[in-house]
Amino acid sequence: MTTRRAVVTGASSGIGEAAVRALRASGWDVVGVARRAERLQTLDSEVGSASFAADLTRTADVAALAEHLAATGPVHALVHVAGGARGADRVEDGRAEDWRWMFEANVLSTQLVTAALLPLLREAAASDGHADTVFVTSTAAQIAYPGGAGYNAAKAGEAMLVHALRLELGGEPIRVVEIAPGMVHTPEFTLNRLGGDANAAEKVYEDVENPLTAHDVADVIAYALNAPGHVNLDLVTMRPVAQSAAHQLARGPLRPRGH
Repeated sequence: MTTRRAVVTGASSGIGEAAVRALRASGWDVVGVARRAERLQTLDSEVGSASFAADLTRTADVAALAEHLAATGPVHALVHVAGGARGADRVEDGRAEDWRWMFEANVLSTQLVTAALLPLLREAAASDGHADTVFVTSTAAQIAYPGGAGYNAAKAGEAMLVHALRLELGGEPIRVVEIAPGMVHTPEFTLNRLGGDANAAEKVYEDVENPLTAHDVADVIAYALNAPGHVNLDLVTMRPVAQSAAHQLARGPLRPRGH
């Protein structure tokens, strides 16, 4: 049986890195993609993945990635994690450069990579029965919150792309999976969003019992890809128990009422 190969974007940190590790642990060949080549090389040396450094908002880089993949083997799965947030401003205070970056990082990159890799996914599906796409969006795509409009808009745009893609691929053996995490405590996401302010970033998670980790999300990614080929997890919304909704977060220990 052919070893299945997955391409994981955003692989230099956080959920993307954890996904590379989870898929390698369950027997996949993995190509990790991100801008930071040194981090990718370190990951390769630790888990036996392969890497390709690219800025996925650049058409030329995406074309080079697709050419590299076509020359090195089949592509059975695309796991698109790359993205991010910048700023927590109200609409009236939003910075155009932050909003533009979020659109390019979350929506444009998704379109570019999906379009470039679909021919390879179709080839793999034709020879091996099915292929997979997994997109990590966010609960920010589902409900707005004050200070989140730019990220809300970008992630909602990415989610709509995924929903349309699933309809467009109807009749083809290619699964389209969306995983929408809520609060995930990763080393970089909130730090980058808040302009490198480590104190402000830590306050976001202060007194929250067991926020999700990158490994929690990676476990769901691996489950979705390793499920039988006829099973499609259209949308998985996942949050820590302490976060009952995007805008409702319990701080302090979780206890049964009356105890």
